[in-house]
Amino acid sequence: MHQYKLVNNQREKQSMTITHTLDPWQFAQDWQDGWNSHDLDRIMAHYHEEVVFRSAKAQALVGKGELTGHDELRGYWAEALKRQPDLKFQVQDVFRGHEMIVLSYSNQNNICATETFYFNAEGLVFRAAACHRTPRL
Repeated sequence: MHQYKLVNNQREKQSMTITHTLDPWQFAQDWQDGWNSHDLDRIMAHYHEEVVFRSAKAQALVGKGELTGHDELRGYWAEALKRQPDLKFQVQDVFRGHEMIVLSYSNQNNICATETFYFNAEGLVFRAAACHRTPRL
């Protein structure tokens, strides 16, 4: 696991300014490797203890679309991994924005998704949201 050194943003305590010391592609590789290992400790190492995570898949699986903290997030992801033992992610692209990174990736069924990550001053994700491709009807 790489350390992501970040510069604190004075406007918001948990926010930060991404600097050249954060390599978005290295984060993407670490994130992908964590998921593909199915090691929950390795996956959770990217996230602050009080992370807020939003996902429609969480709503469908555990009954709420916004999860707060390691315990809720770990519970959701443990259930997701249990239901999809062949789960694999492949990062397709990485987007860098103001105080955030967005990953575009596909899973083992070639279904596309994106995830947005906001980092705190310690380089941990304190807020994230996943969006999954919605087929056109």
